[in-house]
Amino acid sequence: MLTAFTFPGQGAQRAGMLAQLPRTEVAEARVHEAEKVLGQAVRTLDTAEALTDTRNVQLSLLISGVIWGEHFQQQSGKPDFVLGLSIGAYPAAVVAGILEFSDALQLVALRGQLMQQAYPSGYGMLALIGASRYAIETVVDAQRAQGRDVFLANLNAEQQFVLAGERSALRESVELLKASVPCAGQMLDVPVPSHCELLSEQAEILAGAFAEVEIRSSNCRYVSATRARVLHKQEDIRRDLAQNMSLQMHWHDSCQMLVERGLERVIEMPPGNSLTGLFRRVLPSGICKALQSDIQT
Repeated sequence: MLTAFTFPGQGAQRAGMLAQLPRTEVAEARVHEAEKVLGQAVRTLDTAEALTDTRNVQLSLLISGVIWGEHFQQQSGKPDFVLGLSIGAYPAAVVAGILEFSDALQLVALRGQLMQQAYPSGYGMLALIGASRYAIETVVDAQRAQGRDVFLANLNAEQQFVLAGERSALRESVELLKASVPCAGQMLDVPVPSHCELLSEQAEILAGAFAEVEIRSSNCRYVSATRARVLHKQEDIRRDLAQNMSLQMHWHDSCQMLVERGLERVIEMPPGNSLTGLFRRVLPSGICKALQSDIQT
């Protein structure tokens, strides 16, 4: 049965998520490794207050994704594909054997710091449901022509998208869309404008850090959500990981591509569950499961 592990992006985080990690020796070893590399206790990363900082959010999602991914892999075997949304690409790469966990921790800490420092306030991301891509791009293009910072960042489903940019411009874009098509918009718990050119400079800095990191051969197929294709070459994967913060996310096309390859089962790692719902739309007869649903809260 062709299987994919999926790893959620920023917005899926929740306070106390790292207290729900598996109670195994392997998981405990990963926690100790993270604490040694970061120089701080893991429990300090996922408090409600700590999760207002982008660095802590992204590190929490990395640690959770790696430990849960390895745990499920030990129970059920390795996946055929790994696919992560935004920061989720990093635990995907670790589980696939592409990145060392210690390297991923340092890279993600830097990634989060760069993003937080670039846009400490006034920017973010907004989910849109109900409008077509054409309608959204028409409004975005008009806003951009007026010098507003707003971009189409994520293409998650046929009528589910995410905008990135200045908060006031995001809200104005929703009102303009509502005037022409029935739709709904909601600000996400993401305080930075990811997956657009606003983070190009930060992506280049991160690429410099990646130049010193070993990218290893994958033990399964790594799917790029920015390109909606399987990447085989190590340098392509390196660029994808370094640059994905500034590149548009094509989640729907990535899911569709895997279904066309014969995918039958998708397992989403905690703390996420929204990626599972998106996958069900293109894999209605397959197995789509979020492990978070099995965790006692």
